[in-house]
Amino acid sequence: MLDTVRYLVGSAGSSGFGSKSTAEEVTDASPDLRSITAIITGATSGIGAETARVLAMRGARLVLPARSLKAALEMKARITREFPCSEIIVLPLDLSSLSSVRSFVARFLSLKLPLNLLINNAGRFSYNYAVSEDGIEMTFATNYLGHFLLTKLLMEKMAETARTTGIEGRIVNVSSGIHSWFSGDCLRYLDLVKRRKTPYDGTRAYAVSKLANVLHTMELAERLKQMSANVTANCVHPGVVRTRLTRDREGFLTDLAFFTASKLLKTIPQVMRRRPTVSHVYFLSSAQLFRRSLWLQAAATTCYAAVHPAVTGTTGKYFADCNESSPSAAAACRLAAPRLWSASEAMVADTTQDLTPQRVCG
Repeated sequence: MLDTVRYLVGSAGSSGFGSKSTAEEVTDASPDLRSITAIITGATSGIGAETARVLAMRGARLVLPARSLKAALEMKARITREFPCSEIIVLPLDLSSLSSVRSFVARFLSLKLPLNLLINNAGRFSYNYAVSEDGIEMTFATNYLGHFLLTKLLMEKMAETARTTGIEGRIVNVSSGIHSWFSGDCLRYLDLVKRRKTPYDGTRAYAVSKLANVLHTMELAERLKQMSANVTANCVHPGVVRTRLTRDREGFLTDLAFFTASKLLKTIPQVMRRRPTVSHVYFLSSAQLFRRSLWLQAAATTCYAAVHPAVTGTTGKYFADCNESSPSAAAACRLAAPRLWSASEAMVADTTQDLTPQRVCG
């Protein structure tokens, strides 16, 4: 109850930040990121876009993978209008396609760039059952499995960059508090849905994918330690805020629900009440300005885990409102994380075989 009250009023936690802190505020302690190269998935809108904008403001070189190159190029143009010295590279990536993930990694590695920061932010919410080209339920494929393969293929590059530069590498997986809405066996559930043994529920599938994100983070942190890599892995809950995840269900009721939730859970930061600066020009309407203020807050925890000095050496943790928090009991299951990793390796290695689901958590 006390945690809920603190969240609603925005009181700061031990980090000095809280639910009302913005991405710009939490990166004040890291004003010069010109030595950092970051890959940010899902950076064409919402939380990912604000994360990219703020990191560019601090000088980081950005690589923006996107399914829509047009959207990514528009985002690049917006950022460079605000910060003309920004270095931004756009590359194609469809996270629901394992072949696309491999192609993206090959293109990135061919650029011979360092990689200090990987932010797995992109997300999808499928209301209706659909499968990817690899035969995987679409929400799980996009939110988790694509990011699993992307991270796996880039781990050595990040370890190498950390060795040669002496700068700690960081991997940030954007999960959600909704991961706690599912407490069973992730792969068992997906198998039952695939075989039509249980009805598909979009919210349940989303919760499964977000639980997988947390489990992935825990096991990833252990494997990076085993590699003796100077790379950390943490996951974050960005808070309750509307993004393009709901684009399949636009309408009055959706607008009303999110507007009400936003009023209850977020307030417009003081920075957004001031006269708009050049950085706000492309957000034309008051509704868009209000929404962006929420994104600034929602991006804060991601940016905190990504670049704040206080997080140095911290790995395998779950953050909410820029403070360490506790994930659900299912997410903390020590047996579940390595089992999911093993099953995921099999899925990305060969999705044509009929895998027998393993129990991920009891």
